[in-house]
Amino acid sequence: MLPYSMLDLSPIPEGSDARDALASTLDLARHAEDLSFTRYWLAEHHNMPGIASAATAIVIGQVANATKRIRVGSGGIMLPNHAPLVVAEQFGTLATFFPGRIDLGLGRAPGTDMGTARALRRTLQASDDFPADVEELIGYLSPAQPGAQVRAIPGEGTEVPVWILGSSLYGAQLAAHFGLPYAFASHFAPQALDQAVTIYRSRFQPSRHLARPHFMLAVNAFAGEDDAEGIYLRSSMQQAFANLRSGRPGPLPRPVGNIQAVLDPQMLAMVEMALSCSVTGGPETIRSQLASLIGRYQPDEIMFNGNIHDPAARKASFTRTVAALKDVTGAMAPQAAG
Repeated sequence: MLPYSMLDLSPIPEGSDARDALASTLDLARHAEDLSFTRYWLAEHHNMPGIASAATAIVIGQVANATKRIRVGSGGIMLPNHAPLVVAEQFGTLATFFPGRIDLGLGRAPGTDMGTARALRRTLQASDDFPADVEELIGYLSPAQPGAQVRAIPGEGTEVPVWILGSSLYGAQLAAHFGLPYAFASHFAPQALDQAVTIYRSRFQPSRHLARPHFMLAVNAFAGEDDAEGIYLRSSMQQAFANLRSGRPGPLPRPVGNIQAVLDPQMLAMVEMALSCSVTGGPETIRSQLASLIGRYQPDEIMFNGNIHDPAARKASFTRTVAALKDVTGAMAPQAAG
């Protein structure tokens, strides 16, 4: 069975607030564990009226405490915003509370606007040191080194698994160089996906962390009882993405019956390209689209995202998506054996 995981931005729907969004995150995490998801990741965004996961490490701790088995982690921590030692201490503490259950996905983007990046009090040139920061961070999480003047306590020796996240070729090259698992942000920036996967796999250097490449494909999922419902559920994320690209970020909009009546053709085309790595529709359509994506990219793992306005509909969508994935991988298994 292909491992499947979940990305949750803790979206704040219109008519709701951050408290409701975080409560929904805990409820969805328990649901994901019941559905046997491998990981539950949360992302760092700042100054975003529609996203409640800004204090990502704190939310990860709450999710881990509310569940029992599922791995919980970051998808990701935006390393330019933080000193590597602080991240090592935070995730080392999480790993101490929840041994064997914490992941650390790292991104290079600031995850916000430049004004907010300045408010986070790291220099804007920090992203240029991303490879060195990754190496420093891994060092803090590694076994104790004799004579080390700076140590992460907790953190030292926890060996929290580090992932490289990216939406360009840079992350693919870095993950391959360090021999780390790689997750591509195809759920909102699929343009370089094909080339990034090829680069990562062809240039991968085995390391003490990983013997062979491990590529995670990120896919949006909007699974309804039929195609019409799936399209309806998707309209919230389409509107949210258009608002973000227009410089008007806000809460996750309510779904609409006709997205063409809300977004002009040029904006809709841009949104559809950005969200093209998605599965949308009823069970049969979801199965077909998943089979196509898996057949094309041969991921080692798949991560589902889906910003849906109604929390109950969101849970139902993930339930249908998992059922469809099991059907697809079950059908593929005999072919692979043959």
